[in-house]
Amino acid sequence: MNRIGAAMLLAIAWVGATFAQAQAPAAKGPSTAEALKQLEHDWTDAEKAGDTERLGQILADDWMGIGYDGKRASKQAVLADLKAGNSKLESIELGPMDVKVWGNVAVVQGSDTEKSSQGGKDTSGKWVWMDVFVKREGKWVAVRSQSAKVE
Repeated sequence: MNRIGAAMLLAIAWVGATFAQAQAPAAKGPSTAEALKQLEHDWTDAEKAGDTERLGQILADDWMGIGYDGKRASKQAVLADLKAGNSKLESIELGPMDVKVWGNVAVVQGSDTEKSSQGGKDTSGKWVWMDVFVKREGKWVAVRSQSAKVE
């Protein structure tokens, strides 16, 4: 093979390799919406297990929730209730979730059917809820929540 033929083969191989790299799909992780839905699942798993450490990682220090009774609850109060056994989630089935993301802020709306109790009172039934998340230092954390019992 002469020099020109070898140079042409090398050039074709280089162009082919470059084109193949440009066309290769980039490795992607889960979408933001999927990551937030997973975080909702992690939240309910932590509640069921009474895992205050994991729940404490999901809730921002300035998290505030409004419960079905209209009362506000802080992160510290929710974790204390869970640790003391005042808040119990025996089972839960999450329904579809709708996620809207605006930069570093996201809202997740959903529903669930659960077997639960709060302060010894049965709170089982169907619920609708909304959680607001903010991305802080590269990590999504819940900053506000509201829930309502529908059955």
